Amino acid sequence: METNSKIKIVGDPLPNIPWEDCPKNCKDVIWRSDKNPIIPRDLIPSSNSIFNSAIVPYKGTFAGVFRADTKSRKMQIHRGFSEDGISWNIDNEPITFICEDEEINNFIYGYDPRVVKLDDKYYITWCNGYHGPTIGVGYTYDFETFYQLENAFLPFNRNGVLFPCKINNKYAMLSRPSDNGHTPFGDIFYSASPDMVHWGYHRHVMTTLPFTWQSTKVGAGPIPIETDEGWLMIYHGVLTSCNGYTYSMGAAILDLEKPWKILYRTEPYLMSPQTLYECVGDTPNVVFPCSALVDSDTGRIAIYYGAADTVTALAYAKVEDLIDFIKKNSL
Repeated sequence: METNSKIKIVGDPLPNIPWEDCPKNCKDVIWRSDKNPIIPRDLIPSSNSIFNSAIVPYKGTFAGVFRADTKSRKMQIHRGFSEDGISWNIDNEPITFICEDEEINNFIYGYDPRVVKLDDKYYITWCNGYHGPTIGVGYTYDFETFYQLENAFLPFNRNGVLFPCKINNKYAMLSRPSDNGHTPFGDIFYSASPDMVHWGYHRHVMTTLPFTWQSTKVGAGPIPIETDEGWLMIYHGVLTSCNGYTYSMGAAILDLEKPWKILYRTEPYLMSPQTLYECVGDTPNVVFPCSALVDSDTGRIAIYYGAADTVTALAYAKVEDLIDFIKKNSL
């Protein structure tokens, strides 16, 4: 029986977390599922691709919000359920939000969702098309009825990632200001809100690093994981090669009370596009982490990521090993 993690993780035990032991020949701190890609591009009749999706524990099983681009290439978000976190039933119809303001509710597109449980609600953030990309915010109690709030920020912004608790008595979110296209820049910023509607207290968190795998832009990935070492933030970094953008996965540890302060940050990437399903697809060479499940007892992590903007894949790590790696390989 596996012993408890030496790192204290704030959160509930998740004994049914998806898991595969690290292969004996693997020398990396993160390893891929043998079942990858776990969600194919055509799991539902309308989809061209299903990727960059968010998973949470729900009533002893799992629920999720999924980016599913249609065959007309419209970007939409859909709900789904799974008994084991690997085999998924995803609705063919996109999520419909109830909203008091018709103008906000009538968004053009939605993609790259994140989901987090805060109090008794499951909050959803996504890249929302309102005169350009901004951060849409909504919530559900039961993954049956969904409510939409005000957009968090003005365009242009992407990768809105909420923290799983209030910090200094305020809701907290990471985001990446952008432009209206395939942004050739991007830093991570921190913002806070007293009510999940009015956002301010903006602080700079992370910038790019020249001549590295994270030299063009960086963006927050899954919901940060609270540990006694700090906030574990898994993120994506992008370099511009002679063949276009390459998206890889890294991680950092942020200060618990001032999350805009970086304590440690990986110099090498944790995972880069290397398999066929990561290198070949609608957008080649993409590893894009969007959600992570964690078992507070064992420190096991299951990381869901989009591969080549086409399919959804799964990777595994252990919090203790990951934090140790970040510290030993920090800038």
